[in-house]
Amino acid sequence: MAFSVTGVHHVGITVRDMQRSFEWYSRMFGVEPGPVHHGEGPDLERGVQAPGAKLSFSMIRIGNVNIEFLQYHEPEGRDWDRTNGDVGSAHVCLVVDDMDRAYAELIERGAVFNGPPVTLTDGDLAGSRWAYLRDPDGIQLEIWQYPTT
Repeated sequence: MAFSVTGVHHVGITVRDMQRSFEWYSRMFGVEPGPVHHGEGPDLERGVQAPGAKLSFSMIRIGNVNIEFLQYHEPEGRDWDRTNGDVGSAHVCLVVDDMDRAYAELIERGAVFNGPPVTLTDGDLAGSRWAYLRDPDGIQLEIWQYPTT
């Protein structure tokens, strides 16, 4: 018997300070965090491959996707120091309806972008626009606008 994948439940991001991340994501994108849960014990340690793991976790729902924030209280992790070109690097891309307005408003709210929006000029994605920014932990995010017709 075969199984099938029916969707994506969440994308997880480990953060230094969950409250700071909640405040930032709420200010930037107008989202509300869900309840905070806590985990520890041998099953968690084995599952996340972190001896002595104690963590808090919570979900924020954006559209049809959950973003899970995890804050490890033990062991203390290293700060994010990867680039997009490093193996294993990932990012969350959020769809916006108006790139120019989103870019301007996010800057007004304190967002730091890697550069101004880029417009794709050829191929199947021609007319799409994107821009990368970083959250308070330096984790890459992207905003994306589909071509307007």
